[in-house]
Amino acid sequence: MASPDGYRKSLRLMKQAEKFNRPIICFVDTPGAYPGMEAEERGQGEAIARNLYEMSTLKVPVLSIIIGQGGSGGALALAVGNEVWMLENATYSILSPEGFASIIWKDASRADEAVKLMKVTAQELYELGVIERIICEDEPAEEESLEEIARIIDKHMREFFHSCADKTPEEIMQQRQKRFREI
Repeated sequence: MASPDGYRKSLRLMKQAEKFNRPIICFVDTPGAYPGMEAEERGQGEAIARNLYEMSTLKVPVLSIIIGQGGSGGALALAVGNEVWMLENATYSILSPEGFASIIWKDASRADEAVKLMKVTAQELYELGVIERIICEDEPAEEESLEEIARIIDKHMREFFHSCADKTPEEIMQQRQKRFREI
Protein backbone atom coordinates (compact mmCIF):
# COMPACT_ATOMS: atom_id res chain seq x y z
CA MET A 1 0.00 0.00 0.00
CA ALA A 2 2.13 2.82 -1.33
CA SER A 3 2.15 6.26 0.19
CA PRO A 4 2.34 9.45 -1.88
CA ASP A 5 6.12 9.35 -1.41
CA GLY A 6 6.21 5.82 -2.86
CA TYR A 7 4.34 6.88 -5.99
CA ARG A 8 6.59 9.91 -6.40
CA LYS A 9 9.68 7.74 -5.99
CA SER A 10 8.44 5.21 -8.54
CA LEU A 11 7.75 8.02 -11.00
CA ARG A 12 11.20 9.50 -10.44
CA LEU A 13 12.76 6.12 -11.23
CA MET A 14 10.58 5.70 -14.32
CA LYS A 15 11.65 9.12 -15.60
CA GLN A 16 15.27 8.12 -14.99
CA ALA A 17 14.73 4.90 -16.96
CA GLU A 18 13.25 6.96 -19.79
CA LYS A 19 16.23 9.32 -19.75
CA PHE A 20 18.59 6.38 -20.29
CA ASN A 21 16.22 4.65 -22.76
CA ARG A 22 15.59 1.66 -20.49
CA PRO A 23 12.32 -0.30 -20.48
CA ILE A 24 10.20 -0.24 -17.34
CA ILE A 25 8.77 -3.27 -15.56
CA CYS A 26 6.26 -2.75 -12.74
CA PHE A 27 5.36 -5.67 -10.51
CA VAL A 28 2.05 -4.82 -8.85
CA ASP A 29 0.81 -6.37 -5.62
CA THR A 30 -1.31 -4.00 -3.57
CA PRO A 31 -4.87 -3.87 -2.30
CA GLY A 32 -4.70 -0.13 -3.04
CA ALA A 33 -2.98 3.06 -2.04
CA TYR A 34 -2.32 3.70 1.64
CA PRO A 35 -5.64 5.02 3.03
CA GLY A 36 -4.39 6.93 6.08
CA MET A 37 -5.06 10.57 6.92
CA GLU A 38 -1.37 11.46 6.61
CA ALA A 39 -1.33 10.06 3.05
CA GLU A 40 -4.20 12.35 2.10
CA GLU A 41 -2.47 15.27 3.79
CA ARG A 42 0.66 14.58 1.71
CA GLY A 43 -1.31 14.43 -1.55
CA GLN A 44 -2.17 10.79 -2.22
CA GLY A 45 -4.73 11.60 -4.92
CA GLU A 46 -2.39 13.99 -6.70
CA ALA A 47 0.49 11.49 -6.59
CA ILE A 48 -1.67 8.77 -8.16
CA ALA A 49 -3.02 11.16 -10.80
CA ARG A 50 0.50 12.35 -11.61
CA ASN A 51 1.66 8.73 -12.10
CA LEU A 52 -1.27 8.02 -14.42
CA TYR A 53 -0.53 11.09 -16.51
CA GLU A 54 3.26 10.79 -16.59
CA MET A 55 3.27 7.05 -17.29
CA SER A 56 1.03 7.63 -20.29
CA THR A 57 3.67 9.94 -21.79
CA LEU A 58 6.78 7.80 -21.22
CA LYS A 59 8.64 7.08 -24.45
CA VAL A 60 10.05 3.70 -23.42
CA PRO A 61 8.19 0.38 -23.22
CA VAL A 62 6.30 -0.14 -19.96
CA LEU A 63 5.25 -3.62 -18.86
CA SER A 64 3.07 -4.02 -15.76
CA ILE A 65 2.55 -7.42 -14.19
CA ILE A 66 -0.09 -8.00 -11.51
CA ILE A 67 1.50 -10.63 -9.27
CA GLY A 68 -1.01 -10.69 -6.39
CA GLN A 69 -3.64 -8.14 -5.59
CA GLY A 70 -4.12 -5.26 -7.98
CA GLY A 71 -6.59 -3.03 -6.24
CA SER A 72 -7.99 0.43 -6.86
CA GLY A 73 -6.10 3.49 -8.07
CA GLY A 74 -3.14 2.33 -6.05
CA ALA A 75 -2.59 -0.49 -8.54
CA LEU A 76 -3.59 1.45 -11.62
CA ALA A 77 -0.98 4.10 -10.76
CA LEU A 78 1.65 1.45 -11.53
CA ALA A 79 -0.17 -0.34 -14.35
CA VAL A 80 -0.29 2.21 -17.17
CA GLY A 81 1.71 -0.09 -19.41
CA ASN A 82 1.98 -0.92 -23.07
CA GLU A 83 0.83 -4.30 -21.86
CA VAL A 84 -0.58 -5.51 -18.54
CA TRP A 85 -0.13 -9.14 -17.57
CA MET A 86 -1.42 -11.11 -14.60
CA LEU A 87 -0.43 -14.23 -12.77
CA GLU A 88 -3.20 -16.76 -13.17
CA ASN A 89 -4.28 -16.51 -9.52
CA ALA A 90 -3.92 -12.73 -9.15
CA THR A 91 -6.80 -10.25 -8.97
CA TYR A 92 -7.20 -6.78 -10.47
CA SER A 93 -10.13 -4.54 -9.62
CA ILE A 94 -11.34 -0.98 -9.24
CA LEU A 95 -11.96 -1.44 -5.52
CA SER A 96 -12.40 -4.16 -2.94
CA PRO A 97 -15.42 -6.46 -3.20
CA GLU A 98 -16.56 -5.13 0.19
CA GLY A 99 -16.34 -1.55 -1.07
CA PHE A 100 -18.21 -2.48 -4.26
CA ALA A 101 -20.98 -4.19 -2.27
CA SER A 102 -21.21 -1.21 0.07
CA ILE A 103 -21.68 1.17 -2.84
CA ILE A 104 -24.08 -0.97 -4.89
CA TRP A 105 -26.16 -2.62 -2.15
CA LYS A 106 -25.17 -0.66 0.97
CA ASP A 107 -24.16 -4.04 2.42
CA ALA A 108 -20.48 -5.04 2.61
CA SER A 109 -21.45 -8.59 3.61
CA ARG A 110 -22.45 -9.21 -0.04
CA ALA A 111 -18.78 -9.21 -1.10
CA ASP A 112 -18.95 -12.75 -2.53
CA GLU A 113 -21.79 -11.68 -4.79
CA ALA A 114 -19.87 -8.53 -5.75
CA VAL A 115 -16.81 -10.51 -6.85
CA LYS A 116 -18.88 -12.32 -9.47
CA LEU A 117 -20.12 -9.03 -10.92
CA MET A 118 -16.77 -7.26 -10.76
CA LYS A 119 -14.84 -9.67 -12.98
CA VAL A 120 -11.52 -9.57 -11.11
CA THR A 121 -9.83 -12.79 -12.28
CA ALA A 122 -7.10 -13.01 -14.89
CA GLN A 123 -9.29 -15.11 -17.21
CA GLU A 124 -12.22 -12.69 -17.04
CA LEU A 125 -10.01 -9.64 -17.59
CA TYR A 126 -8.22 -11.32 -20.49
CA GLU A 127 -11.56 -12.05 -22.16
CA LEU A 128 -12.58 -8.40 -21.68
CA GLY A 129 -9.29 -7.17 -23.20
CA VAL A 130 -8.14 -5.44 -20.02
CA ILE A 131 -4.95 -7.53 -19.86
CA GLU A 132 -2.85 -9.01 -22.65
CA ARG A 133 -1.40 -12.12 -21.05
CA ILE A 134 -2.06 -14.61 -18.28
CA ILE A 135 1.03 -16.13 -16.68
CA CYS A 136 0.11 -19.73 -15.92
CA GLU A 137 0.81 -21.06 -12.46
CA ASP A 138 0.92 -24.85 -12.46
CA GLU A 139 1.13 -24.43 -8.71
CA PRO A 140 0.22 -21.30 -6.74
CA ALA A 141 3.08 -18.80 -6.43
CA GLU A 142 5.08 -20.04 -3.45
CA GLU A 143 8.77 -20.19 -2.71
CA GLU A 144 9.12 -23.61 -4.35
CA SER A 145 7.41 -22.56 -7.60
CA LEU A 146 8.82 -19.04 -7.97
CA GLU A 147 11.79 -20.09 -10.08
CA GLU A 148 9.54 -21.70 -12.70
CA ILE A 149 7.14 -18.74 -12.73
CA ALA A 150 10.10 -16.36 -13.08
CA ARG A 151 11.43 -18.40 -16.01
CA ILE A 152 8.05 -18.16 -17.77
CA ILE A 153 7.81 -14.41 -17.14
CA ASP A 154 11.39 -13.91 -18.35
CA LYS A 155 10.66 -15.73 -21.62
CA HIS A 156 7.57 -13.64 -22.31
CA MET A 157 9.28 -10.39 -21.28
CA ARG A 158 12.09 -11.00 -23.76
CA GLU A 159 9.49 -11.52 -26.52
CA PHE A 160 7.63 -8.36 -25.49
CA PHE A 161 10.71 -6.14 -25.39
CA HIS A 162 11.97 -7.63 -28.66
CA SER A 163 8.65 -6.67 -30.28
CA CYS A 164 9.15 -3.08 -29.05
CA ALA A 165 12.68 -2.78 -30.47
CA ASP A 166 11.55 -1.66 -33.95
CA LYS A 167 9.17 1.02 -32.66
CA THR A 168 10.09 4.67 -32.28
CA PRO A 169 9.69 6.31 -28.85
CA GLU A 170 6.68 8.19 -30.20
CA GLU A 171 5.06 4.95 -31.44
CA ILE A 172 5.62 3.30 -28.05
CA MET A 173 3.93 6.18 -26.25
CA GLN A 174 1.05 6.33 -28.75
CA GLN A 175 0.45 2.56 -28.51
CA ARG A 176 0.13 2.84 -24.71
CA GLN A 177 -2.24 5.81 -24.95
CA LYS A 178 -4.36 4.03 -27.58
CA ARG A 179 -4.56 0.93 -25.39
CA PHE A 180 -6.18 2.89 -22.58
CA ARG A 181 -8.54 4.76 -24.85
CA GLU A 182 -9.93 1.50 -26.25
CA ILE A 183 -10.42 -0.50 -23.06
